[in-house]
Amino acid sequence: MQPEPTNPRTHTSAGIILMCTGVACLCVNDALAKTLTDHYSPLQIQFLRNAIALPFAILIAFRMGGGAALRSHRPVAHLFRGSLWIGATFLFFTSIKYMGLAEATALVFVAPLFITALSALILREQVGWKRWLAVLIGFAGVLIAVRPGTSAFQTVSLLPIATAFVYALLMLSARWVDSRESVWTLLLYMTATGALLSLFIVPFAWTPVRPQDYWLFAAVAIFGTAGMTMMTQAFRFAPAVVVAPLDYSAIIWATLLGWLFWNEIPDALTFVGAAVIIASGVFIIWREHRAAA
Repeated sequence: MQPEPTNPRTHTSAGIILMCTGVACLCVNDALAKTLTDHYSPLQIQFLRNAIALPFAILIAFRMGGGAALRSHRPVAHLFRGSLWIGATFLFFTSIKYMGLAEATALVFVAPLFITALSALILREQVGWKRWLAVLIGFAGVLIAVRPGTSAFQTVSLLPIATAFVYALLMLSARWVDSRESVWTLLLYMTATGALLSLFIVPFAWTPVRPQDYWLFAAVAIFGTAGMTMMTQAFRFAPAVVVAPLDYSAIIWATLLGWLFWNEIPDALTFVGAAVIIASGVFIIWREHRAAA
């Protein structure tokens, strides 16, 4: 289902639309999860989301990649990535239970900075001084938003930063997956292993699901799966340097949803810190595109 190379402007526009829509879907997914954290553990929310989404993930993988997308050449790598996926989601769902949606989302944006730093430290990839400077500036933005040592500092604000770190490991671990496997195989097995691994833990944190919450769990699965699918397709239609920065539009949706449903309004320094983090991330994306070119 690879788009044809003709009409590149049309395909780029489609990629932009898909990315923006996918980001919005994931923000709705997060807002629904935040609502559910009032009555359920983050682990239970994650398990039910993956379990409900799994049939859809199988259908999408088969539709986009055929029978080959359902097979894995390195299942152990997917089990490892599934454990990272559980950890990242658990940390983020826990963070939005105790802090504003926009604040948590802004801090998770440090993930590209962690990816750049870890690729140099773990994978021994060459990272130029300009990208290292962008990483340092981005972490300065984190300090502006978190404000350690002041009365505004909250220990819970470390959770979305930890989320970004684990998410960076998840992205880098894709290097260990067999190169013959498509991105649809990665998405399928991440959902499947997330459901499988959390199945063994969730009984210790299980709360009977209230009938009025059935639709919320279904919506979390639908919006989460739709968001990831559309964002994946966006990279197939348009260059990464075009669509990747649009991921930062999540701060707009997170701020809007937080204000509408919980009357959450981040303070000015949170927005300043978020702006510094986003600027650093966009610069790193641009530099990596230049290096790849």
